Amino acid sequence: MITLPGAGGRYPWRFRLVAGFLLVAAILISWRIVELHVLDEGFLKTQGDKRSVRHLPITAHRGQITDRHGEPLAVSTPVMTLWANPQQLVEHPQRWPELAAALGTDTATLGERLQANATREFIYLRRHMTPQDGEAVMALRVPGVNALEEYRRFYPAGEVAAHLVGFTNVDEVGQEGLELAYEDWLKGVPGSRQVLQDRRGRLIKDVQVVSNARPGNDLALSIDLRVQYVAHRELRDAVESYGARGGSVVIVDVRSGEILAMVNQPGYNPNNRSRLEPSTMRNRALIDVFEPGSPIKAFTVTAGLMSGRYTPASTMDTRPGTMRVATMTVRDIRNYGLLDLTGVMAKSSNVGVAKIALDIGAEQIYTLLRDLGMGEYTGLGFPGESVGNLPNHPRWRPVETATLSYGYGLAVTTTQLAQAYAVLGNQGRKVPLSLLKVDEIPAGQQVIDPQVSAQVLAMLRAAVDGENGTGSRARVPGYQIGGKTGTVHKTAAGGGYSSDRYRSVFTGIAPISNPRFAAVVVIDEPTSGEYYGGLVAAPIFGQVMADTLRLLNVAPDDLPALQQVELPPVTTGEAG
Repeated sequence: MITLPGAGGRYPWRFRLVAGFLLVAAILISWRIVELHVLDEGFLKTQGDKRSVRHLPITAHRGQITDRHGEPLAVSTPVMTLWANPQQLVEHPQRWPELAAALGTDTATLGERLQANATREFIYLRRHMTPQDGEAVMALRVPGVNALEEYRRFYPAGEVAAHLVGFTNVDEVGQEGLELAYEDWLKGVPGSRQVLQDRRGRLIKDVQVVSNARPGNDLALSIDLRVQYVAHRELRDAVESYGARGGSVVIVDVRSGEILAMVNQPGYNPNNRSRLEPSTMRNRALIDVFEPGSPIKAFTVTAGLMSGRYTPASTMDTRPGTMRVATMTVRDIRNYGLLDLTGVMAKSSNVGVAKIALDIGAEQIYTLLRDLGMGEYTGLGFPGESVGNLPNHPRWRPVETATLSYGYGLAVTTTQLAQAYAVLGNQGRKVPLSLLKVDEIPAGQQVIDPQVSAQVLAMLRAAVDGENGTGSRARVPGYQIGGKTGTVHKTAAGGGYSSDRYRSVFTGIAPISNPRFAAVVVIDEPTSGEYYGGLVAAPIFGQVMADTLRLLNVAPDDLPALQQVELPPVTTGEAG
């Protein structure tokens, strides 16, 4: 037996203790090796992957928005976004000048950003560059500079459809309009790809696609871009010509409820929002409410006819052009004398409709207006849509009844007014409005008796085509047009109504013999001197409707009769 002098011999317990420790350590290390390589072999792989494997997103393509004929209104185009790892880039300050020049910035600004974010691993250098410009920067091979493939939303129609379509933010998330309303439908589902990177974040290998990106769904709108362009052009020119604060035009297909055009002024360019004014983003046709004025007279007359107490031939005595109702005086522009209901409509007599309303009661008018969609949402689902205000008093006072009859004391949107007139044009049947293309026309709900609707349409035609009708400037050669003008006093800041601030309104239907379209034109506060609806809004309606009827191939219904001429028979030898 060998004895170690001075160690095991003198202190045998120390040797045994050290040997025991070494033996236990060897056993533990051996067990750990077996555990890692046999029992838990995925642990080392997982730890290695955590340090080198990354999952990068694959950007999904957002759905396209088109008009009813497939014309693009919103598309996503591929762009390149450059980002940097500041921890790596700060080590190469000699490359900053050429990088700054390629990015279109100065070296000092770039340097300040990098130094401020020196402890981070990711910052954006520039987003949404064209692929050509992005490739030019990447060709410099600056350490720490990387690229991402993204998409940028582009709006081919620009200002023409901006209020309706809306826009997205830099990350392609809907912020306004239908882009916001249909965000869940339009957005895609991003995919993922697995890559290997070194400790500096440099790509070593593109391993595999973990999940493919799923593009968003396309959205086909009800609007016809040709009609939208026409309405936008005429409204823009009119607002500028009359020095107005703004305006709206809405055109509805009376049979399907599809909105063929919806434009507003002032507008904005969704492709360049660097100087965007918030007030120009508002879709006035669905958000702004106003007292409609005289266009409501058509429904007061309708309620009178539906009550059975009146016929188109019923006579109203409007003399002497004024009527006292409690503490208020109802006035016409002049003394129209005796008028039948057609004359009441054509002359826009306040006294005439007030007498009808006081006779049949405000409840019948209120019920009709409610059934036509006033005082409730249109169901379009547009963000920020206003519901308007249709008062329902427990007991209607004579003054409230009289003012309701000619369109004061309630508030509507341009779109609600267009829907109401579309019901008149659809034989009294109300169909839901739609901003999306409709494949099958809904059955709708009968709101007005078809015979009454036809009688009111004839009265509306007299207001345009009749002698001295207030809407004569809305005429369209070759077509029977019906409509109603409105000149509405705006409310004053201190209460009451302003004496020099107006809204000019025209609501119309075309062609009267077989209605296809209802349209509303609203001009807010014209300042050029003219403000009557028949002088300001009616000509816009006439031009827009003339182009709409032509573009959509609607046959004329008011052409002069062709003279029949009998030609003599052609004899043999005379034909040339």
